[in-house]
Amino acid sequence: MTKIVTISREFGSGGRTVGKKAAEILGIPCYDSEIIAKIAEQSGFAENYIREHSEDAVDSGIFAALSRTDYYGLNNSDQIWAIQCGIIKELAEQGPCVIVGRCADYILSDRDDILKVFIHAPKEARMQRIVHEYGETDIDPEKRITDKDKRRISYYQLYTDNKWGVAQNYNISLDTEAIGIDKCAEIIADLAK
Repeated sequence: MTKIVTISREFGSGGRTVGKKAAEILGIPCYDSEIIAKIAEQSGFAENYIREHSEDAVDSGIFAALSRTDYYGLNNSDQIWAIQCGIIKELAEQGPCVIVGRCADYILSDRDDILKVFIHAPKEARMQRIVHEYGETDIDPEKRITDKDKRRISYYQLYTDNKWGVAQNYNISLDTEAIGIDKCAEIIADLAK
């Protein structure tokens, strides 16, 4: 059995749900918001701050840099990244699991027992999902998707020096609109057995 499954995903593609369902099928834990709680506990930052800034590239500009940098030259994003890496490695050492997001595919890339998955869907399907299933109606769904994916792309490239969403970085890429959430979870579970 593959010990660790990492789920990278486009915003609104249902990747979190796919990860949870795959973990249920396999009978292993799925880590997502639990990682945020652990980062908050170790860093002293509020969970909401972690949730909003843990997948952001560092803001640009001198004032942003000064306001987000401590005495030792580490900005908040770098501190969160370091803690996040440690937590993800610890979770992987504890046993088989599914880890959603947080660059886990890169952080654990030195392991032989990892299945790296990328979940995507057409923009129209993703827009419907964030409105109907996530209940996000405050911001135009297309703008929300574009902004969120842009942030993930920048963050991933900053900390991994790789391109987010490129097929060669993953073992498998699944389209939840074409295949369905449940079938994607089944495929992942079958590959991880």
